[in-house]
Amino acid sequence: MKRFIRRILPDRDLIARHSWLRPFAGNLLHPFLWYLNRHSAARGVAVGLFCGLIPGPFQMFGAAAFSIALRANLPLALVTTLYTNPFTIVPLYFAAFLLGNWALGDFGASGTSFVRPPEFDGQGLHGWCVALLEWMGGMGRPLALGLLLLAAGLAFAGYFTVHGLWRLERGWRWKKRSRCDNA
Repeated sequence: MKRFIRRILPDRDLIARHSWLRPFAGNLLHPFLWYLNRHSAARGVAVGLFCGLIPGPFQMFGAAAFSIALRANLPLALVTTLYTNPFTIVPLYFAAFLLGNWALGDFGASGTSFVRPPEFDGQGLHGWCVALLEWMGGMGRPLALGLLLLAAGLAFAGYFTVHGLWRLERGWRWKKRSRCDNA
């Protein structure tokens, strides 16, 4: 698993050469952000899953900040945020809205219905962010609470899934090695 992850993720040198990231190189190139083991990988996936539900273009910034704070694998956290995209964001926000309604005990009682998020139709990044914030404000407490609960649940599930898969793969390798040694 470690070899596969290393093969698909960018390396430190690529980040060090990137002109936009050079001012942040001191924090972003710290070795603990690039070290890959079961714990850093699990934290990186959890951070990416949590930050993937942050609206707009702030997912990567959130993932980088949480990776630095929690000593998670930075490239894995950044790549994991990509589970949210134009195809998945509406179902995820709808699920978060329903989860928030359920958690508040409002399910169907308040008459709050789900409204589609604003589309990015040439209004510029600033205009779209303002429209997105207005949309989120209109959805109110159920959406905010639901996003927090869904993000935490996804992060929790991702963390323990990576730990479990890493252990299964390690056990499989040990079993394979012991069969080769005994043959």
